[in-house]
Amino acid sequence: MRYYFDCKIESRENGGFVQIPFNIWEVCKQREVIQADVVLDNRIIACELLPVEKGNYMIHLKNEDLEGVDISESHKLLLHVSGSLIRMDQHSPYSFENPIREIDGIDIILQPSDGLCGQTCVAMLAGVTIAEVINVMDCREWQATMGRMISALNYFGIDHTDIINYTQGDPDVVLPKCCIMMEKMGRFSHYLLHYDGKFYDPNLGVMDEYDFTQLRGYLEIKCQ
Repeated sequence: MRYYFDCKIESRENGGFVQIPFNIWEVCKQREVIQADVVLDNRIIACELLPVEKGNYMIHLKNEDLEGVDISESHKLLLHVSGSLIRMDQHSPYSFENPIREIDGIDIILQPSDGLCGQTCVAMLAGVTIAEVINVMDCREWQATMGRMISALNYFGIDHTDIINYTQGDPDVVLPKCCIMMEKMGRFSHYLLHYDGKFYDPNLGVMDEYDFTQLRGYLEIKCQ
């Protein structure tokens, strides 16, 4: 999976460091030092992700990787972490060529209890019940992560881009026609959907407007 965000590079004696704007444990299900690669100024750079605390990581770039890079400026960075998804599609009857349904509209589903927003978003996209999604994802309240949701989308054959865009509260973001949105809610992320100009929140129902300063990022869902 790939993750796209704006960043600042902090210069230190042993190289440059970039703070990752999401929790690696939550999204990638990996721990300790993690091997990855980034695209910075149109160059692909192999690097390490170093743990800071409680799932927060920094990207370590060597001094030679930063030659010709203006670290006083903000940069757009594409991070790739291999093997970061839980496989759920091995025995699925669906595929991207044969999805459970075509995304041509969204019917709102409200979560029956707190902590099921991720499962509810997948249920709205797939057109199935929350119970069916919980069975596929094998997780209960407060356990849904973007990684598990993407794996569930793969199981149901719901096509999506392979980049999570982290907007980090940019009020001028322009969303694609359909996407899963992430916003920060205390220790956890809250998930909702955008489809064709409307917002489908498992807590609040259908909304015509949204405060984009609350948005952490989104994953585009391919649709008609």
